[in-house]
Amino acid sequence: MANHKSALKRIRSNEAKRVLNRYQHKSTRTAIKRLREATDKTAAQELLKKVSSMLDRLAKKNIIHKNKAANNKSKLTKLVNSL
Repeated sequence: MANHKSALKRIRSNEAKRVLNRYQHKSTRTAIKRLREATDKTAAQELLKKVSSMLDRLAKKNIIHKNKAANNKSKLTKLVNSL
């Protein structure tokens, strides 16, 4: 266990950030699954905008790698265009 006040604070802040990052990552994955299941093109296009911004946000905060975000966006765009 940590002995310094600053180390204890760092443990608390790291846990808070971990929970928030995990929530954002999980909600993005759920949105991606919903987009893959979509059959209506106009609804899928609207959902694609939201999912793309979510992926960009995760990449910006280094929750996922920027190339993974780009690859996901590319695949999802191809999927929506093929509807």
